[in-house]
Amino acid sequence: MADLRVSLSGLVLDNPVIPASGTFGYGAEFKNFYDLDILGSFSFKGTTLQPRFGNPTPRIAECPGGMLNAVGLQNPGIDAVLAHELPQIATFFHKPVIANIGGFTVEEFATCCAKIESAPQVGLIEVNVSCPNVHEGGVNFGSTPEGAAAVTRAVKQVTSKPVYIKLSPNVGDIAAVAKACEEAGADGLSLINTLVGMRIDPKTRRPVLANGMGGLSGPAIFPVAVRMVYQVAKAVRIPVIGMGGIDSADKVIEMMMAGAAAVQVGAANLVDPYASKDIIEALPAAMQRYGIARLSDIVGAALA
Repeated sequence: MADLRVSLSGLVLDNPVIPASGTFGYGAEFKNFYDLDILGSFSFKGTTLQPRFGNPTPRIAECPGGMLNAVGLQNPGIDAVLAHELPQIATFFHKPVIANIGGFTVEEFATCCAKIESAPQVGLIEVNVSCPNVHEGGVNFGSTPEGAAAVTRAVKQVTSKPVYIKLSPNVGDIAAVAKACEEAGADGLSLINTLVGMRIDPKTRRPVLANGMGGLSGPAIFPVAVRMVYQVAKAVRIPVIGMGGIDSADKVIEMMMAGAAAVQVGAANLVDPYASKDIIEALPAAMQRYGIARLSDIVGAALA
């Protein structure tokens, strides 16, 4: 019998499939499609200290091989998540969830993570360092090793939960950023976030997105994600959650062989609400095709 279980810093998941933050809300929209307890976990919508309306519309656009988004971290704020969203999640999802946290100063990251420490159903904190640092002219925290490390250190001081730093691919050397996070105390890493992209409407001669540029996700970025997960897994000793264009059981296996201990499914959830469920159900047959008895055995198989 195929063993799909994996472990993230002591958190044991029934399988490695985790819907990615920003594509699954707080789970409520998907619970009517299937029993969410089939999931390994899910990373809920990126949450900030204050409520955010997000960017002006249009803020999502389709493109060949994926989609662009510039949603702008729309969310009700950390206090509303603790008071309303997490209690609601507990009524339909009976496993630990992953809290995706954003911030615009180091202090905001720390405050949010200190608050989420009190939530028993949060098993792991995923810190999105792709947010712009308002104290440094809007440069993303994750664009430099120093910025990412500063957030990591601050968050680790206020929580006992495992902290995974979600890395941006829009950097010159992602392995250097990863190593800086590891040295600053990160328990693990999540990658990749979206690539910066843009579309222009020939009729209006204007960008399709109101924000101009947005994040590219979907199958088009999968080879880039595999390459970066591979590079980071070779550079660090902490677990890696791989994501970026995963939409099949075969891609889960490929990403895990590149070094991912678990994976996240993002844009595929927006194309097909059953995507994560279908991938999980297809994994045993895919494992059989490749002679895999335990998924945990293949983590980093391509690194040797």
